[in-house]
Amino acid sequence: MKKNNSITPRSENFVKWYTDVCLQAELFTYGPVKGTIIFKPLGYAIWKNIQNYLNDKFIELGVEEVYFPLLIPKSLINIEKEHFEGFTPELATVTKIGEKKLEEDLCIRPTSETLFSNFFANEIKSYRDLPMKYNQWSNVMRWEKNTRPFLRTSEFLWQEGHTLHTNKIEAQKFTSIILNIYNDLMINILSIYPIVGKKTEKEKFAGAIDTFTIETLMHDGQSLQCATSHYLGQNFSKPYKITFENKDQKLENCYQTSWGTSTRLIGAIIMTHGDDNGLILPFNLAPIQIEIILVKETEVLLKYAKKIMSEGHSEYRIKINDSNKSFGFKIAESEVKGTPIRIEIGPRDLENNSVIVARRDTGEKLVVKLENIWSKLKTIKKDYHDNLFEKNKKNIDNRIQKFENIEQYINALEKNNVLALVPFCNRKSCEEDIKKKTQTNSRCIIKDDNRLTPCFNCKTKTKLLVYFAKAY
Repeated sequence: MKKNNSITPRSENFVKWYTDVCLQAELFTYGPVKGTIIFKPLGYAIWKNIQNYLNDKFIELGVEEVYFPLLIPKSLINIEKEHFEGFTPELATVTKIGEKKLEEDLCIRPTSETLFSNFFANEIKSYRDLPMKYNQWSNVMRWEKNTRPFLRTSEFLWQEGHTLHTNKIEAQKFTSIILNIYNDLMINILSIYPIVGKKTEKEKFAGAIDTFTIETLMHDGQSLQCATSHYLGQNFSKPYKITFENKDQKLENCYQTSWGTSTRLIGAIIMTHGDDNGLILPFNLAPIQIEIILVKETEVLLKYAKKIMSEGHSEYRIKINDSNKSFGFKIAESEVKGTPIRIEIGPRDLENNSVIVARRDTGEKLVVKLENIWSKLKTIKKDYHDNLFEKNKKNIDNRIQKFENIEQYINALEKNNVLALVPFCNRKSCEEDIKKKTQTNSRCIIKDDNRLTPCFNCKTKTKLLVYFAKAY
């Protein structure tokens, strides 16, 4: 496979490589305001496919789609100050319209718990109204200092779900159900190996009782949080007075969940699967799964290509590249945009009643007889998916290291990025100290060891095993 000279080698500068891939694959361009991006068709199509998959799963759970306003009155935010404390440095505020100063500041939503809670307080009356399950696809704004396309932008797209329940057990169960949906998305659609666990006290969502997370490692060994599901308990329903009349005609506060993922997943796909030639899209996610490219633009070859396309059209997302660009340009463009399978057809293939099938993940090319093409593609599809998944899993497995003390961890970080598995006390002050010493933080609690072990930093006895890593 010929190297793409427009892309900085991944081994030379990973951050520059990432930006080059995003631009060369035409996923985005920069917006007119610092920290914002414009989604180009391929970038948005990837997001839409994620959205479509999740929507189908949410509908099966009885979740209904809604849309809430962009602006939040400051007075609503002040009801739950603890929740918004972490967002305050990034909060964008509207203070005037034209030259007229507003009577109350309006915040551009960094998240929507307050809006949903205020709505629920007026909507819920009886236990018969519950459970209530809503989800919205929207934009949010967090005025980030250091931005990177898809991973961290001032304005980004996401999905946020909110549910109300009559009891703790039902709410906790729903939190787990949603986490499993995100887990399935990672495995079956994104071909990414998920690390599933619970956030520490320091890293959990402000206002949540428990935050559960889907994490993974990028090719360079840095971690990325991909999705979260929060059990909120009554932490919002009490201050916002979200009550219902139970079967005994007594008022109770509802139990809540919230959960979400974002366009950060696009960044995860690029940094997990991409190579020095550009993007490599997972087969089940790709907007175009199979691209047919003709060596020469002739009527007879086009007819041959259309016949192939019509046979597989119902099962696969197929495109014939009939642009006026050269054959070589089309091949290079297909590679940089990460199209999983490429079918190449020339006059000789037509004579032999065959095609050339090229895989983006391995660069392998096969000559396949026309009568065997769909059975062959079925096999390639599975192998392609498994190959991407196993590469990511291998990268994670190779970076996991166990440490008994902070000094061992610091020494390891000087050599390479690692995923540290350590006994940890789960105290906020201890984690802040670890952050100062290592510039890393916890990713998730993965195990309760049922035996007391000294915390790797402060030596307080603990039963918890926790992953620590550098993170995006």
